[in-house]
Amino acid sequence: MEKKHLKAIISGGGTGGHIFPAVSIANALGEIYPEVEILFVGAEGKMEMEKVPAAGYDIVGLPVVGFHRKLTLRNLSFPFKLLRSLQKAKGVVKSFNPDVVVGVGGYASGPVLRIAQQLGIPTLIQEQNSFAGVTNKLLAKKAKAICVAYEGMEKYFPASKIILTGNPIRQGLEKIIPKTDEAHNFFDVPKGNKVVLVVGGSLGARSINHSILGDIDKFIEAKGVTLIWQTGKFYINDIKQKLNDKNTENIKVFDFINRMDLAYSIADLVISRAGACTISELCMVGKPSILVPSPNVAEDHQTMNAQALATRNAAILVKDSVAPEALATTALEIINDEQRLKTLSINIKEMALPNAANDIASKVIEVAGRRQQGV
Repeated sequence: MEKKHLKAIISGGGTGGHIFPAVSIANALGEIYPEVEILFVGAEGKMEMEKVPAAGYDIVGLPVVGFHRKLTLRNLSFPFKLLRSLQKAKGVVKSFNPDVVVGVGGYASGPVLRIAQQLGIPTLIQEQNSFAGVTNKLLAKKAKAICVAYEGMEKYFPASKIILTGNPIRQGLEKIIPKTDEAHNFFDVPKGNKVVLVVGGSLGARSINHSILGDIDKFIEAKGVTLIWQTGKFYINDIKQKLNDKNTENIKVFDFINRMDLAYSIADLVISRAGACTISELCMVGKPSILVPSPNVAEDHQTMNAQALATRNAAILVKDSVAPEALATTALEIINDEQRLKTLSINIKEMALPNAANDIASKVIEVAGRRQQGV
């Protein structure tokens, strides 16, 4: 007789791009299979240790850190922290005794999936990017299933294990209502104004911030245009100080925007990094976008993510190296080109995979050897 109770570990994190999808998968698991107990495993000191409990889930932190590709003294501690993380992960997995372990990327997913596979526990990988990382390629050999967001991933993973699901997005973004009164009031934007939304990821993006700040006068002087700018917590104070002596009536600056549903609702154009889950959100809400891929990520996967859209005329790609000269000018040109905005919106919307969280959760249940309840 099949056990009704299901225990799952979801591991990964480090940035919002890993955390928000992981929480969406957990929520979908709870909806599809109410008799589920979920434990998150993240990295100590990273934002998941705050965001996951806020979403109502328990989390354990590992001392794992990332390996820096540039020569740095910080790499000296990497093997020791990895060993401690593997030891702690083994204790966590044995103690919780999950039926399935899900890896969503980030520092913590490697040790946890490695231990689970050694112990014979079924694992599922959620690969968010169009270019698979080294850790996931190694873990794929023993994974039961690999959920991906882009076509053509057979060059990295066994084709028989791949399921094209897309990336889960934050709850509440599935059905954005354009230009609501609530959004205008929340951001204090006059009705009729065009809105450029700048989001550099949950922690901010230095080069995007530098590019916007360097050309801030162009935005100040643009008639009928409001700039909503998420700077990230590391940059907010410096940016506010540099804007002190300027007329910033049409510049709205935030360290972090909690109501991204309202931000997307009011945005006519989005400037963003090209993280996989950010792109999935942009596809879902159908927003014209300028993507500025970060050059500081593994295997330059953000550039490949952005190119996947740019080649289909679904987004504009501006290289990080030319952003200081080109970003503001490009944004202000596009925001006043109604036909370009419409074309970009239609094309990016066609790339959306709206059922990602449910599809991944259903596969997790299958990998765990369960049937969906009520089926």
